[in-house]
Amino acid sequence: MKDIIEGFLKFQNEVYPERADLFKNLANQQNPRTLFISCSDSRLVPELVTQHDPGGLFVIRNAGNIVPSYGPEPGGVSASVEYAVSALKVTDIVICGHSDCGAMTAIATGQNMDQMPAVGHWLRYADSAKIVNEARTHENQRACVASMVRENILAQLSNIKTHPSVHLALREGRLTLHGWVYDIESGRIDALDGTTNQFVSLAENTEVTASLSRPGGG
Repeated sequence: MKDIIEGFLKFQNEVYPERADLFKNLANQQNPRTLFISCSDSRLVPELVTQHDPGGLFVIRNAGNIVPSYGPEPGGVSASVEYAVSALKVTDIVICGHSDCGAMTAIATGQNMDQMPAVGHWLRYADSAKIVNEARTHENQRACVASMVRENILAQLSNIKTHPSVHLALREGRLTLHGWVYDIESGRIDALDGTTNQFVSLAENTEVTASLSRPGGG
């Protein structure tokens, strides 16, 4: 904890004074335009990767960047999605997976979850991606995991569309979905092209989205 406390002291004494106006403006309000759903993995920091200041992103992080389908007993993820879409009126939702994901590796390689039953239960929300991935032939384990990461993005995009707030916003043309995969080693992001269902370089295709049409297109 010493390094964390030292980091806070540096923030309080050096960083905060330089950004005092920003934090003053954020003290009583937030207006993020994007809901960013990512893995809890310590190597993926949404604000760093997107170069956003505090207040710029509304972030949900969990093992495997999972969004359970909407149900009669909505949990924390469902509540956060609903708040972001209905109260904050975000215009974009990004579901972002990453390379070397422990959760997706566990699924792809069939790891025994007996000692982590809560994790095992949570990862069942990626079952549809698992089934698709297992039906394919992969060159090696690394390729299998990389494929699982991408299939999971597709599955979670399908799941989030079952949430009433998201369904309504999509129907009204005021929300766009994005599916990203971040490569830790290279810093590259591949984005899902909803028209082809393929992942392409975001740097080379900056306008690509997971939605079949742009906002306003129905």
